[in-house]
Amino acid sequence: MSDWTPQMVEQRLVEAASVLSRLPPMRVYGYASTWPRLLLDYSSMVLQKSGRQRLPAPDPAEIARMEETLDWSAWLKPMDSRIVWQRANGRRWKEICASVGLARAAAYEHWRYAHCVIACRLNGKATPTRTSRRMLIARFRSERSRSVSC
Repeated sequence: MSDWTPQMVEQRLVEAASVLSRLPPMRVYGYASTWPRLLLDYSSMVLQKSGRQRLPAPDPAEIARMEETLDWSAWLKPMDSRIVWQRANGRRWKEICASVGLARAAAYEHWRYAHCVIACRLNGKATPTRTSRRMLIARFRSERSRSVSC
C-alpha cells in the first residue's frame, strides 16, 4: 500500500464509524415474553409509523478494517480521539466544540493534527515530539503529492 495521508485516515475513520452504526443491536439472551403477540387489523396498521430503516449488516472485511481502525485511537490524546470520533460520526462542529470546550479553530486543528499523527504512525515513522501541531499539519499539506517525512 502507498503512504498514508490524512485524507486516507479520515476516510477510514468515517467508514469505521459507519460500520459501527450498522452492527446489529446488542440483545440479552435468555429472556422471553409470555405476553401473546398482538394481531393488528388494517386500520391500526395504517396509523402506525414505519420502523427505522437500517443499512445492511457490514461484511467481514469491513468489520476487520473497523477493528484495525479502532486501535488507532490509542495513539492519540483523549481529547483528540474524542474530536476525531465525534467528527467521524457526523457531528457538527458546534456540538463538538461544546462537548470538548474548545473554539472551532482549535478543535479543527486538533482534528487535523490527529489525522497527521495517525498517518505518521501508519507510515512506520515515529510521531515528532519537538514539532508543533501547525508545523506537522503544514508539512503534510505541502507534501501532499510526494511521500511525507515525519
